[in-house]
Amino acid sequence: MNPYGLDSPRAKELIAAARAMAPALRERAAQCKAERKVPAATIADFHRAGFFKILQPEQWGGYAMDPQVFYTVGLEVARHCMSSAWVLGVVAVHNWQLAVFDDRAAQDVWADDPTVLISSSYAPVGKVEVVDGGYRLSGQWSFSSGSEHCEWAFLGAVVPTPDAPFDMANYRTFLVPRSDYEIVDNWDVVGLQGTGSHDIRVDKAFVPEHRTHKSMDGYLCDNPGNKVNTAPLYRMPFMQVFVRAVCTASLGALQGSLDSYIEVAKTRRVGPMKMSDDPFARKLAAEVKASIEEMKLTMVRNFDAMMDCNRAGEPIPVEDRVRYRYDSAVVADRCVDLSGKMLKAAGSSGIRHGSELLARHLDILASQAHVANHTNPFAINMGGVLFGEDNLDFAV
Repeated sequence: MNPYGLDSPRAKELIAAARAMAPALRERAAQCKAERKVPAATIADFHRAGFFKILQPEQWGGYAMDPQVFYTVGLEVARHCMSSAWVLGVVAVHNWQLAVFDDRAAQDVWADDPTVLISSSYAPVGKVEVVDGGYRLSGQWSFSSGSEHCEWAFLGAVVPTPDAPFDMANYRTFLVPRSDYEIVDNWDVVGLQGTGSHDIRVDKAFVPEHRTHKSMDGYLCDNPGNKVNTAPLYRMPFMQVFVRAVCTASLGALQGSLDSYIEVAKTRRVGPMKMSDDPFARKLAAEVKASIEEMKLTMVRNFDAMMDCNRAGEPIPVEDRVRYRYDSAVVADRCVDLSGKMLKAAGSSGIRHGSELLARHLDILASQAHVANHTNPFAINMGGVLFGEDNLDFAV
């Protein structure tokens, strides 16, 4: 048995803990939305349950579990509060990314407290000046989910060279402490309000070389941190791990929407019959359930294949990585489509304030705004690869 896999005792305990949080997550959902951040009590529950440790290296008290475990936990959380699952996903996955940085970066963050959390905004909007020993970083980044719960931030920027002032081949993630940035409170949106995805502003902060991570190292699966963190988990391509954080929450929320749809069907009448007796309502429930299970199986299958390669010391075929990237992005589109069908089938009651179907639909809709959920570029790249062209996406 794989002690880090879905069938391990620890994985079963983590998943059971996520399911046990259902009442608390539902009870706090309104507070999460109104306060525009995940309640501190929920973050504390995640810490106690060990959710932030799932992808964290064992040398820092983490569990270094397979990604399948982490995202199965996320599905259970999202079923009851998508904002909480979104923040768990994008914040806890940073404990994986820090492990592929130069180990000195992890020492900077976790030496005194290995429970310290990191937020992020990866858009390449930062301005970088190369200086002795590192860089000067400035800029304002949007959509840093869970930032109020974090003491560090990962921020994206391109390092200029004399020949290429802006070449994405020179993209890096910069690690910045809370003392060097300001959180700009401007999260005012129609869905995922509880993620608290505020802006981050930096003005000429010094970032030493070891607190940067080259995107090409992530693409090649050969990172500075691999000298210390040798487990197969840390040979995963960065984007293959990260993008699941912004599609898994949608999939879990869709299961929550199906739960609500079933409850509505028990009492709503469609003409002379109960909605639950309507053949069209039944057909839609079957379609949604089958789609959820298909997407979950695809996610697990893809991670199984990648981890098998890593454990065998073999590279993950690029053409497979391209497909896995598309498989992830298309989840958000499929979820919003299926959620919309259930909302429509529920009738006029679905548009009233307090409708769980509507609230979840808006959350899933908001998830489509994340660049990782924009399907077209990944479909086009995959189609090109199928036609015999070279891969053009070095973030797969």
